[in-house]
Amino acid sequence: MAKGKARCFAPELTRGEHEVGEKRSSLPAGLVFGEIENFDGAGRTITGTSIFDPVLCELAYRWFCPPGGLVLDPFAGGSVRGIVASRLGRRYIGVDLRPEQLIANRAQAAVICNGFPTPEWIAGDSRAVLPGLEVEADFVFSCPPYGDLEVYSDLAADLSTMKHEAFCEAYRDIIASSVRLLKPDRFACFVVGDFRGPDGFYRDFPGETIRAFRAAGAGLYNEAVLVTAIGSLPIRAGKQFAATRKLGKTHQNVLVFCKGDPRKATEAVGEVAFGEGGVGGETPHASAADEFGELL
Repeated sequence: MAKGKARCFAPELTRGEHEVGEKRSSLPAGLVFGEIENFDGAGRTITGTSIFDPVLCELAYRWFCPPGGLVLDPFAGGSVRGIVASRLGRRYIGVDLRPEQLIANRAQAAVICNGFPTPEWIAGDSRAVLPGLEVEADFVFSCPPYGDLEVYSDLAADLSTMKHEAFCEAYRDIIASSVRLLKPDRFACFVVGDFRGPDGFYRDFPGETIRAFRAAGAGLYNEAVLVTAIGSLPIRAGKQFAATRKLGKTHQNVLVFCKGDPRKATEAVGEVAFGEGGVGGETPHASAADEFGELL
């Protein structure tokens, strides 16, 4: 796969296993939002790279993160998880390799998070950054790169540029560091989807994720399927199936883990919050996902 292109395979989102980006934008590959100097909360240019689902994000925070808790995101990427955390009164620390992406994130947060906790994004490699952090997270929440399906940069430490064996080693290290920073009796959630290797066979990325969390001391507690927008999948899948018998894929796995006692983790989160308004210490306001969508 050529550098300078992004392959899209994640929330918003599943456009499939094809190269996108160059015709839609002149922005660097992998930048989630561009033209940040002109960003006004409505007009924005999007590359072919994926945007995390803000509704899923809101549900994850309301259900698995204590009000006012600290969210740790080792694969921060775009701004969505940080901004929704802020609008729900959670503190957020995200780590990402690309300074240009974090500039875009901070520009959006300045518009959307006024009066709410300011998300914190740290530029760097999570393998190097996380061991030096002195924080106790209440929730680990992220969407890691799916191998090299979406190449974000040419940086050597970027997992999306690595051979699969090196990718898995780095991925396991980052999960282990994240779980070490998670308080006892707390939840973690990764949104992942399987992807194919050069031989056409699936890599078992959900399984790799589950094994890495278990090795780090967090067991799989919940599993859900996120059905993503179908879009042009039926058109693409027909031709693909006729040629290779590959089925079209329009879902991702939402994996929830627990470090410690799930009952105590549930008690720490408090009452279940649904829809508008807050319970368990939250300030009532309109849905964070709705507000995010209106502003973007």
